[in-house]
Amino acid sequence: MKTIKRNLSTLLLVAFTTLFLVSCASNHRVPTSAEKAALSLWNDEASAKKALIAYVESVTDEDSADFIPVERRIAVFDLDGTLFCETNPTYFDFQLFIHRVLDDPNYTPTQEQKALAEDFRSSGHVPPLGAEYEKMLASAYEGFSLKEFDSYVRSFMQTEQPGYKALKRADAFYKPMVEVVQYLSQNGFSVYVSSGTNRLILRALVCDALGLPPKQVIGSDNVLVATNQNGADGLEYTFSKDDTVLLGGANIIKNLQMNKVSTIVKEIGYQPVLAFGNSLTDASMVNYAIYGNEYKALGFMLCCDDIEREYGNLKKADKMRADCEANGWIAISMKNDWKTIYGENVEKNQ
Repeated sequence: MKTIKRNLSTLLLVAFTTLFLVSCASNHRVPTSAEKAALSLWNDEASAKKALIAYVESVTDEDSADFIPVERRIAVFDLDGTLFCETNPTYFDFQLFIHRVLDDPNYTPTQEQKALAEDFRSSGHVPPLGAEYEKMLASAYEGFSLKEFDSYVRSFMQTEQPGYKALKRADAFYKPMVEVVQYLSQNGFSVYVSSGTNRLILRALVCDALGLPPKQVIGSDNVLVATNQNGADGLEYTFSKDDTVLLGGANIIKNLQMNKVSTIVKEIGYQPVLAFGNSLTDASMVNYAIYGNEYKALGFMLCCDDIEREYGNLKKADKMRADCEANGWIAISMKNDWKTIYGENVEKNQ
């Protein structure tokens, strides 16, 4: 009888020891080689990386309670400051506007446009968003055909990105975030970019770089007209064989805040389950993804806390971390989570 009790005690001790070791191992699990390869430009201990990989593994597993059908795997990304450089000196679309107004000999700007551009060149001051600002940007390209404007944007993309060595504007994407887009695409997600930048500028900038079709790019929209429309209302004019589509020089919608939710509802039709942003102008989009969703959903916000490899803003980054904690968003640290930003061959000017 004593022998049986001793054997039973030994078995129980072994069982409890095994459970303890398994528990410890799960709490301090070493990332698998597949996980490391998935987001290789991210530090392995980055909590945002761990959260995203765990999420994707869960929602793509047909045996998981969190499984999401492929057609409902929708991820939305902001552009500036989320996928692409916005910090030096400012947003891509505004830099294009400055180039158009001050550097393009084929364009005669208005006095207001010139004053705005010169003020930026001298002071670095970016005017607040508003109707007048949007009107000036839109009117700078009036009369361009779609093909001409696409070529104009792509030509500007080949110029050097200010503030860096060995970096063209076309390549100023955050490489770790490009990895996220690729990782999600490989796991059956449909990736959309939703930005305040003009939609036609966005298409030139991101479709090739991220491997996305134009229909998955949502931006601010300008009026489009036919060559021979001559001011006629669109309800009264019929497009003819002699027409081409031109930029009309006026804006329709600025795709920020609640407008991002509106365009996602109208153009995608499904509530996203993943959303990535970097500022409070993306808050509505991120909240729309994570609140009231029938599927498990996550929202991520980038914190511009790298002042060595990037032109970060520590005060702004601290504010975003606080906002993440308050709203249930997952913070991404550019400084601590990423092994590189633009690639090892790119250097920030000192």
